[in-house]
Amino acid sequence: NPNFLTYFPDAELPEDLGRGDRSSCLRIGAFLVIEKLMMESMVDKIVSSIYNDDRGTGLFLDLAAYYLTTENNAGQYYPDYAYNHPLFTPDHKIYSDSTVSKFTSQISVEDSVAFQNEWNSIKKKQDKIYISYDSTNKNCQAGDIEIVEFGHAKEDKGLPVFNYSIAYDCSNREPLFYETYPGSIVDVSQLQIMLEKAVAYGYKNAGFILDRGYFSRANIRYMDKCGYDFVIMVKGMRSFVNEAIRKVQGSFEEKRQYSIRRYRVNGTTLKTPVFYSDEKDRYLHIYYSYSKAADERSALEAKIDRMTAYLKKLEGQEVVIDKSYEKYFSLEYYHEGQEDQCFVCALEKSSVIEKELKLCGYFCIITSSEMTAKEALDLYKSRDASEKLFKADKTFLGNRSMRICSEEALEGKMLIAFVALIIRNRIYTKLKDAEEEMLERPNYMNVPASIRELEKIEMIRQADGVYRLDHAVTATQKTILKAFGIDANYIKRKAKEISDQLNSRVIRVKI
Repeated sequence: NPNFLTYFPDAELPEDLGRGDRSSCLRIGAFLVIEKLMMESMVDKIVSSIYNDDRGTGLFLDLAAYYLTTENNAGQYYPDYAYNHPLFTPDHKIYSDSTVSKFTSQISVEDSVAFQNEWNSIKKKQDKIYISYDSTNKNCQAGDIEIVEFGHAKEDKGLPVFNYSIAYDCSNREPLFYETYPGSIVDVSQLQIMLEKAVAYGYKNAGFILDRGYFSRANIRYMDKCGYDFVIMVKGMRSFVNEAIRKVQGSFEEKRQYSIRRYRVNGTTLKTPVFYSDEKDRYLHIYYSYSKAADERSALEAKIDRMTAYLKKLEGQEVVIDKSYEKYFSLEYYHEGQEDQCFVCALEKSSVIEKELKLCGYFCIITSSEMTAKEALDLYKSRDASEKLFKADKTFLGNRSMRICSEEALEGKMLIAFVALIIRNRIYTKLKDAEEEMLERPNYMNVPASIRELEKIEMIRQADGVYRLDHAVTATQKTILKAFGIDANYIKRKAKEISDQLNSRVIRVKI
């Protein structure tokens, strides 16, 4: 890692692994798909404009392909990947893990900003789009990273974290930009900073789809100020939401005209201000789900039972019970003296529990512009794509652990991972579009399975030192490749190109 060179600056490290260290079997299928999608999305040109040299551009794209193909971001395993894959680097040069580590740590914040500026500048901004914005955080054990702080970890391991957010264009189905920021900053505080970036990128005719963590009076007013529409889930048990639910309760839950069959809920809409000082009417969409009601009622009853059992054990003891229990119970004490108090019993607040039970199964979405309850729910459900992005980042790009020890290396890996995420998302959407047109739903039309299948397309180095396809493209592989506009002839042509590029570097076999 980069710290090695800090302590041993005079050490001579290998720049590459030599000309003969290449497998006699090259896996080319996934590489050719990734290469085509990089060209279609213009990612390769944007990266090239940042580095202005084939070596830097090639190594950057190779690392993105490595993250995507192997579901791993560990630099020390990159040479293993390069050993049996074609590469974007000139002459398919294989760089060592020390070179990869050094290269990653040299990617700067300026490079990240330049890529995102250029990536967003090529987007068409005339049509109305809806942008889903969400964040997650990552635990970190490294001690030299300033951005890492203790905060509200999604997966609390008692470690400091840094936050990572993505803005995803639900209309065109692609990630637009990302942010990394200190772990102590909460979602509701970061939203206005993100909105300023969206304005700077030129997104004017846009709306934002937000989770309940971003709901606040200040944020709604700021979106009004920026001229952005919004679709936002409301935090549960808000007083104005409860009042609105009681107004419509019993009027829509059983009626077929309010049914939204796709999600198996019923929904209705009220036009009302959200806050007492709100200058505008908003559209409050109220939904009811029988399955959600059953689950929530069961969870609430189980919670009350646990609390009751716990309080029963404390009867007759000199204890002070946490005030959170007072929401559902009246706590009775017997005072023996000035300070000592003995807990006697707990009495259920039946009216409070019954009110909460009646609210089980309801949830609310607020929109700034007029639409039906179904349209609002469809828009909010489109956030699933951005949720899958976070899952892909952690699970399928290897970023559950960043494996870095410096601020610079973190910046580099986040940018490479974002580029890999762009390409992976394009693979996902093209496979899904192709699957929609099929009569049956085969189990290989997903990203991990398709990559595993494409990796079986191989070139073998034969006795004359020339790489040739080992076998014809299979029917399954043809189905997957068709989703990307690739056929068997394209594979043969590209295989010939790769073979010609490698021909001067292969080991000649003496017969």
